[in-house]
Amino acid sequence: MMSTNHPMKFKFLHSQISTAIFALAMVASATQAADAGGPAGQRVFVCAHSFMLFTAKLLPPMAEAAGIAHINAGQQMIGGSRVIQHWNLPDAKNVAKTALREGKVDVLTLSPHNQLPDPGIDHFTQLGLENNPALRVLVQASWPTHDGTSDKAFANGTRNAATVAKLRTQRDAHNSVWLVNLEAQVRQLNETVGHQAVFLVPVSNAVFALRERIAEGRAPGLAQQTDLFSDALGHPRPPLAVLVTYCHFAAIYRRNPIGLPVPAPLNYIPEAEALNRLLQQLAWEAVTAHPLSGVRATPLTQ
Repeated sequence: MMSTNHPMKFKFLHSQISTAIFALAMVASATQAADAGGPAGQRVFVCAHSFMLFTAKLLPPMAEAAGIAHINAGQQMIGGSRVIQHWNLPDAKNVAKTALREGKVDVLTLSPHNQLPDPGIDHFTQLGLENNPALRVLVQASWPTHDGTSDKAFANGTRNAATVAKLRTQRDAHNSVWLVNLEAQVRQLNETVGHQAVFLVPVSNAVFALRERIAEGRAPGLAQQTDLFSDALGHPRPPLAVLVTYCHFAAIYRRNPIGLPVPAPLNYIPEAEALNRLLQQLAWEAVTAHPLSGVRATPLTQ
């Protein structure tokens, strides 16, 4: 998936010493968790466009509520960006590269846009693994902009007419092309680095599942599709942002979010408790169902 002028055969993968370092890093992580009497917090860097940046704000209180010492390692945002645009930022402005070079990141989350493959994913993975062999890179599979249509007249309110059948058609079209291409890049990258370092956060599947519940009248506190979206492009309103963040929580900490308290952004919804549980359930189902998430239905232990 990389250009030929950027070799992906990492030096540390061909060294027994570096392999030992990787193993020791994993043991150290487990030891730290045991010493703390609970799951170890992760140093998470969010490198994003606007369909993911909000996770940097919502993740810390979720983790805190779960008794996890989540560490915000930083964030970098470019609106409507491909990951390669983040990579191409000048070093003086590229806080993501700086954090990775200094080995200060355990989990890097990335959000590609429409055009795939995205060489930025490969570049950031290489840089991060060179400085922290235990790094995990989580790539968000976002929902389609404008509901996957090129119709220039598409408006946010158009979404309210979506039936379950139409949503499933839209999901299948999105998954059969864009998602398949992203999965192929993730698999190829993991094969190149020699172990599963890159994981997929199947956000789009969770979003479509929630939209189907709304179309069926089975989403507490959500009456129509525009309760999820703030504009025609598809920027999220609080319920959708919380759903997406639960997906990231599950993928980062490999833990079922069901039972966590209602996040503050949902407090305006009268049926917040019931809705919160539904969002947790849909996130967990989506993450555990995807083979590239790295999460099994039974939560992993350190």
